[in-house]
Amino acid sequence: MKIINRDRYLEQLQRVRNTPDIKIITGARRVGKSKLMQLFMEQIRREETKANIIFINLQELENVDLLDYKQLHTYVMDNYKEKVNNYLFIDEIQNCEGFEKAINSLHTKEIFDIYLTGSNAFLLSSDLATLFTGRCYRIDIYPFSFKEFLTYFEAVDIDKAFEEYLTIGGFAGCYVYNNLADKYNYLSNEVYQTIAHRDIVQKYNIRYVEAFNNIANFLMNNISNLTSSHGIADYQTKSGLKISHNTVSKFLYYLAHSFVFYKVSRFDLKGKRYLSSDNKYYLVDHALRYAVLGTKDWDYGRVLENIVYIELRRRGYEVYIGKLYKKEIDFVALKHGEQLYIQVSAFIDEPNTMNREVDPLLKIRDAYPKIIIARTHQKMYQYEGIRIYDIARWLNEDYE
Repeated sequence: MKIINRDRYLEQLQRVRNTPDIKIITGARRVGKSKLMQLFMEQIRREETKANIIFINLQELENVDLLDYKQLHTYVMDNYKEKVNNYLFIDEIQNCEGFEKAINSLHTKEIFDIYLTGSNAFLLSSDLATLFTGRCYRIDIYPFSFKEFLTYFEAVDIDKAFEEYLTIGGFAGCYVYNNLADKYNYLSNEVYQTIAHRDIVQKYNIRYVEAFNNIANFLMNNISNLTSSHGIADYQTKSGLKISHNTVSKFLYYLAHSFVFYKVSRFDLKGKRYLSSDNKYYLVDHALRYAVLGTKDWDYGRVLENIVYIELRRRGYEVYIGKLYKKEIDFVALKHGEQLYIQVSAFIDEPNTMNREVDPLLKIRDAYPKIIIARTHQKMYQYEGIRIYDIARWLNEDYE
């Protein structure tokens, strides 16, 4: 498969190179964590010809002995070299039971620059302080952005390319297939089913698999809709599958902590407080929805909203749903003390649609930027101080 430089992530890795942190590269399966690690190792080799790079892929059969943390530790120490920089890269670290004991010991020696990849809940930020005694730096990897998609296919026609990206998404593993059905088969089985069953059902020993699948499908079908565990439980009960809201809450937690969905809370802009009731969930990649549920319900607007949310995450924003009186702001995006107010719409050609999107933004009294992202097919323009972007062009630029 073709490999492209993922500059945003490589720059992040370069910034923390040779710092004391344990670097954690994490994200959903098949987003390119291993390829990114390889790219960074190649960069180090170009810049430090004498560097000692120890690379271990814990998915390879020849490394089965290293799934024991003691043997992993011994192997790394045996390959240490003096008087040069020693870089340690371990792919899929969670496959080694007790890996944190080996990593903590190696980190304590202060002789390795350590990089790890992982894809399950053990490597979430909430658990890193417990797992590792040293400071950790986490880099979250996402499927290809639209900008990376353009680079991969060397696309010239941005509008045509966006329609393709809208259809097949950012999991590059599906790009090698020529037939759309085969692409969706890859996304459904190799990506989604592997995560759902290996990383969730098996890991958490879920007995109510049918209920779990129904809830995951419900979330896919309702991306960008306000959702609660009670509401989902009531819906499942009415559909003939009785389940408690506590069980639903657990399933939602598992799905979010395996990087399939991202939970987004609401923030009251007037009262300056977070709202505990109802959240929204977005897929790690919008094309999974089509691959699992089919394309009968295209739902253009909600899919665009999903794309914008994941892109804001890529760009390092903390994202919330804004509530102002009875109006809703699709996204309040925060970074470095600055914030953006964003509305997402499929089309804003009709005056009623335009007014619906503009009205909540105009009611916000602070001076932070306010933007609308829609499918306009034109360059950015302004309306009453609100910047209006075509989504394809916004995705292709580093607007901050």
